[in-house]
Order: sequence, then structure tokens, then C-alpha cells
Amino acid sequence: MKRCAKLLASAALLLLAGSTGFAADIIEGPTGDYCRVVGTSNLVLNDNIVDLKQQVVKLMDESVAVANSSEWINSSRPAFVWASEAKVACGMAYGYLKTNYKDEDTLNKCECFHDRMVEYMH
Repeated sequence: MKRCAKLLASAALLLLAGSTGFAADIIEGPTGDYCRVVGTSNLVLNDNIVDLKQQVVKLMDESVAVANSSEWINSSRPAFVWASEAKVACGMAYGYLKTNYKDEDTLNKCECFHDRMVEYMH
């Protein structure tokens, strides 16, 4: 029940934020761009598909661990929200990579969302 209420509160905050894009930053205020790099991530720059798959799986596994951790589910920090977003984006990126297709959008999101998760964990 607590988790459901927390998810509903997060959704309400996202709706209230409108196009400002700072819903997950409500604790410390806006910090600028969500991603440290606008556009191309380090993942996209990697042309070795085998290495890229390993990197994406690593980011996805870390995100899943945070999204399943009661420490972060019950935290007032938005690490859980970013972990949830990262695990989906990284899962999609990995799905594309399994067919040897390098989807830049999902790779960018995977790295960005994982970076945001880590940022809020520290």
C-alpha cells in the first residue's frame, strides 16, 4: 500500500510539473539537463556489440537491484524512480542489441537514467 501511494504521488508530481521536466528533482531543485551529455552517450560511441551488451546488462542489473531494494523504494529520494526508468530503457536497449541493432535513443536513455539514479543515491 505504501508503494502504491508513493507511485501515485510521483505520478501526480509529474503531472503538476508539466513541461518543466523537473519532477524527479523536487528535493534539491532543478539541476539543469537530466543527462550530463545532451545527445550521444558513451554507450552509443562503443562500436563493439559484445562489449556494449555487457555494459548495458551491467547498468540494467544495477538498476533492477535498486528498483527492488526497499531502502530506495521507501526513500524520499527519487533514486527508485530513475532506477525504474533505467531498467526499462536498458532492457529495451538490450533487446535491440540481441538482434545486433544499436538503437541510439534507448542507449542514450539507458545511460542517462542510470546516471540520474546513481546521482540520487549519493
